[in-house]
Amino acid sequence: MPELPEVQTIVNDLNKKIEGDRIVGFWSDWKKAVKKISAKKFGEEIQGKKILGARRIGKNIFIDLSGKKTVYIHLKMTGHLLVKSSKLKVESDRKDHFSERVNQYVHHVFYLKTCRPAGKAGRQKGKNISFDKTLEFSDLRKFGKIVLADTDKLESLKEIKSLGIDALDKKFTLKKFKEILEKRQNSLIGIILMDQNLIAGIGNIYRSEILFDAKILPTRKIGDLKSKEIEKLYKSIQKILKKALKMRGTSDNDYRDTAGAPGGFHKVLKVYRREGQKCHTYRLRGKKCGVTVKRIKLRQRSVFYCPKCQN
Repeated sequence: MPELPEVQTIVNDLNKKIEGDRIVGFWSDWKKAVKKISAKKFGEEIQGKKILGARRIGKNIFIDLSGKKTVYIHLKMTGHLLVKSSKLKVESDRKDHFSERVNQYVHHVFYLKTCRPAGKAGRQKGKNISFDKTLEFSDLRKFGKIVLADTDKLESLKEIKSLGIDALDKKFTLKKFKEILEKRQNSLIGIILMDQNLIAGIGNIYRSEILFDAKILPTRKIGDLKSKEIEKLYKSIQKILKKALKMRGTSDNDYRDTAGAPGGFHKVLKVYRREGQKCHTYRLRGKKCGVTVKRIKLRQRSVFYCPKCQN
């Protein structure tokens, strides 16, 4: 499932590529993904609306529209959003990732008309509607969902209302982190980091990488952590998430950015999905650790760690 860095990468792309565009049509072949109202009604409601911008809360994407409406999208396990120009020719200096198989599971399409100069316009499937680009939702397992909500009532949505503070929110300070941990002395740190009701945005990939960077075992109880360890853990949350965002996320499986391209953070993973492989962290005197990376399950989710580098 895309986590904070992947979702923020998508949001940043959307603000560069479709902000200011107008929705001129909507198509779907998996109408169950559209919640609360029918897919037909959804298409009618967003018709003609201008895209004001995109934003993120936790792992959730919000595309604000004119008329005080917002399209709420959750990518779930295998979903990702693609922005395509109606130009028939792909720029020769860029690889065409759209043709890759992982990007071929498109079940929803938003047809957009740009206010800026565009290339050759296309036509909506089966309809005489001119458009300049598309926002496409590719989702292999079809678990993703789309909801149309009132912009001023987003905070009341059940999925959003229950979320804790965002892991990259400016209000998520060391003091706030300590307050969250203080009330859960008997809980395991590996579980707390994944609890979206406490801290939103951290998932399976970054939990393992954050704990490895902080040199803390996932099975440590909060009450056993020293003050310096908590401070180090807080810094590791910021460091790993920001680095992953800079590298445009982790393409562990299906995640792709809006150009259909993979993220780059998987190239620097230290422990995630490296079970049975040697830990290649350099220790004293330039020697590699060499201990085998282990995997355990906490609440049915895998977490990876090095028994030597983490305590």
